[in-house]
Order: sequence, then structure tokens, then C-alpha cells
Amino acid sequence: MIDRIAPLEREQWQGYALPFHYVSHNYYDVEITRSGDNFNVSFVKKPFDATFEYIPEKDCDKLFQPHWEQVKAWGIVESGRLIAAVETSAEEWSNRLRVTELWLDDAYRRQAIGTALMDIAVNRAREEKRRAIMLETQSRNENAIAFYLAYGFTLIGFNACEYQNNDLERKEVRLEMGMLL
Repeated sequence: MIDRIAPLEREQWQGYALPFHYVSHNYYDVEITRSGDNFNVSFVKKPFDATFEYIPEKDCDKLFQPHWEQVKAWGIVESGRLIAAVETSAEEWSNRLRVTELWLDDAYRRQAIGTALMDIAVNRAREEKRRAIMLETQSRNENAIAFYLAYGFTLIGFNACEYQNNDLERKEVRLEMGMLL
């Protein structure tokens, strides 16, 4: 299956909505405490009271969005249907490459496709002599976090009010993960 990964052409795939979906049993609880001039931040893996299922309310993740620079995407198309994709965007100001999308249809997970797609992104970063590769995920997406950690990414930052003002309470804190090259 991974031998069928090919570049995705902007003209054909721009605006294509990726049907993200995931299930999590655990989340990373982000605790921020302050003592005088000091801040302490901890990320503690905890179980949800009930299994959490993410189904997007609207099409928010689309390929080739206009705000990304120098976008390139690769994927697997089966019978005219996209079943897996990775999209990257160059950040010239910081000389990093951002993985803007990594998506696999649920039926194609755990078949080394995600690793092969990530390899393509890392190879692009290396070929372009980027200093790092980075991506965003959410504190409640335990499977994505586990995949990125196993691949070699590490936590490089977070944003506790990226999506809504109550991200900490909702257990949906934006995690920035990266890898120095």
C-alpha cells in the first residue's frame, strides 16, 4: 500500500475536506501553576470518565489552504477516493517545515502508512535543509501523541487557549511537537 503514495496536485485537491475522526480513552491533563515569578507546567496522562470520540462539527481541515506557504501534499488514492494524506508547509522565517495535515482513513491505520507519510515529510525537510520539523496535535488525541512520540517527535510547546477560552477544562490543549534535524 505504501508504494502507492504519490504527490497530490493542488488543482485537484485544494479545499478537499479531510474527515478526521478519532477515539481516545486518555488525555494529557495540562496543569499550570504559578508561585511568585515562577511557573510550573505538567502534562499528566489521565483517563477520560467515558471514551472520548472526536467527530468534527464542520469541515475545518482542508488540503492546500491559502494561508499555508509552499504547500506540498502526498497521499494514497484508491478508486478515486483519498484514503491517506500528509501535507507540509515551509516556514521560511524560522527555517522549519510544518506538517499541516496527517490523515488516514480509519480502515487503513496500523499498516505503516502513517510512518511512510511522515518519512516523506521528514525527507522534504532534510532536502530543503530545514532545521526542524513540527506539527500540532491536541492533548486529548492520545493515539496521535503516541505515534508522534514513537516516531521521534517531542513536546516543544503548547497553547492553552488556541481553540476556545476553556481549552484546559475541555482537555483540548494545542500541543506543538517537533524534531530537530
